[in-house]
Amino acid sequence: MARRILCISLSPIHRDARVLRQLGLLAEFGEVTTIGYGEKPEGAAHHLRVPDGLASLPQTIGGVAKLALHAHRAAECSAPAAKWVLRQGVEGPWDLVVANDARVLDLASRLAGDAPIWADLHEWAPEEQAHITSWRLLVGPFMAHLCRRYLARAALVTTVSQGIAELYLEVFGAPALMMANSGVYREIEPRDAVPDRIACVHSGAAVDDRGIGTMIEVLKALPERFTLDLFLVPGGDGGAHLRELQELASDCERIRFRDPVRATELPDVLSAYDLGIHWIPADLSTNTRLALPNKFFDYVQARIGIAIGPSEEMVRELRTHDLGVVAESFRPEDLGESLLPLDADRLNAFKRHAGDAARALSFEVQSAPVRERLRELLGA
Repeated sequence: MARRILCISLSPIHRDARVLRQLGLLAEFGEVTTIGYGEKPEGAAHHLRVPDGLASLPQTIGGVAKLALHAHRAAECSAPAAKWVLRQGVEGPWDLVVANDARVLDLASRLAGDAPIWADLHEWAPEEQAHITSWRLLVGPFMAHLCRRYLARAALVTTVSQGIAELYLEVFGAPALMMANSGVYREIEPRDAVPDRIACVHSGAAVDDRGIGTMIEVLKALPERFTLDLFLVPGGDGGAHLRELQELASDCERIRFRDPVRATELPDVLSAYDLGIHWIPADLSTNTRLALPNKFFDYVQARIGIAIGPSEEMVRELRTHDLGVVAESFRPEDLGESLLPLDADRLNAFKRHAGDAARALSFEVQSAPVRERLRELLGA
């Protein structure tokens, strides 16, 4: 009899790269039912679509009051999305329940019954949006409560970088495995760099704390041999910041905005470039300091070089495999200075090293410890 697996992610799963890779892994072990926003994702046998307008946090008047009073037990499963799911009569029994992010740990526990829970934490939950004062004061303590109460009960805890895994162990006593945001292995031949031209690229969301405006200003000040193409999806502001970035770059023909492409197609598209840039300021939060994002691994699979600032988790991986350059700081002059010495020979070396590291940094290899633990839990 096929094992029954429930995967909860209050995100648009059909375009959530990490959860989609997770579904591919889960499908190796049984029939997967998903709960989340948007259409049924690839890899799911069944899908409960949460209405888009329902918040994933207790954002009602009553819910906010509970958070303000630190009545965290009473606030559990009080988010509109969680309350809606519970009214649908989701039926077990389940062989495994997966909770994507701390915000659904309470819901997963309610639905799991006796089934083991896999908590996949996509970042350091207590500081997910710590740059927003109301979130830091109201929601952060609630996230910490959920972690403190439920992670000890989880049969498997995973997160995105080694530094964040160490934090979950230190603060909540949860021995988390690192499962990086790496993409599946791709067979792509590195393309030789063209002398006297350095084609830079950045892919991701147009969010105002990602440092993309600084990236544009730096590239505008660099010599003519540098170009920058941006593959950006609008952030949660209806595209307002994307329009700001387009206006900022409007006086520079060397900076172009491209239509976003599907995550599965991204490495092939990026392989036409020389250097993938990610300069997210590390001092914004614990999550930016310990970031090891999808795009880092997309650049590796695309077989291009990488330019980063002194973000410790990315620096560790980049220097281990000699994949690119690290700026001394996030000051614009230091970011630009890190690119100036580059030439075709150095870029081609980075591209070869990316090819050498692509297998080790692929999802297949990075997820191997998790796959082994799932075999233990599901008896497969």
